[in-house]
Amino acid sequence: MQNRLFFYLLLAITVTSCAQVPDKQGGHYEYFNFTSVVKTDIDMVADTHVKQTLAQLKLLSLKLYKRNPREWKKTKLSSRQAAISRIFRTPVPSVANKRSIDSIRLAFDERYKGDRVFAYIAGLASMLTTSYNDTNDFYIFDSLDSQKIYNAARNIEVASWLLRTKRNSRGQLFLLSSGTSHSISNRSYERIFGKMIGQQDTLAKIVATKNHRAIKNVLQSAAQLVFLPV
Repeated sequence: MQNRLFFYLLLAITVTSCAQVPDKQGGHYEYFNFTSVVKTDIDMVADTHVKQTLAQLKLLSLKLYKRNPREWKKTKLSSRQAAISRIFRTPVPSVANKRSIDSIRLAFDERYKGDRVFAYIAGLASMLTTSYNDTNDFYIFDSLDSQKIYNAARNIEVASWLLRTKRNSRGQLFLLSSGTSHSISNRSYERIFGKMIGQQDTLAKIVATKNHRAIKNVLQSAAQLVFLPV
């Protein structure tokens, strides 16, 4: 860690000393961006994919709270937006001392009486953060594990299936999401999940290619969907 900080400090001094470059046309000055200097192309791609995935997850939380307002009202928070802000903190909060996959499962546990949207989204968020090695800002010394990213994509598929199908003992869905009204079907949730899965899979392939690693593909049927380790 100290060596890494020393490198950044040394590089910052070097960049600062030559940060101003004369413009040939008018004598104006252009400035190097320190962040772009220490980031590789792969780092920037990873940053973009992570930010887009978390943006989709935040949109999913908004849609779920709109369809399930009773969930955020279980808390002492003043608004739906406050409930969303509670989830997307750093680090992502645990729910009843559970994180990642365990938190997702909690959302569909009949014994759980808390905010199910919170448990579901916070579980997805912490699971995704783990797949990114607990960071969302990548630099040249950071390395990603393509298998973890791939497994997280498969876990999003499982979480999506649970959201659509999991019911309580009274036959009611734990959380309302994609509904059908007359002949019109709401596919917006599927599009969000599809984007998150696609972004994870693309990032996994990029990282695997960079690191010359093979991804162990896992094929699952709807009857045997299980969460994979991340």
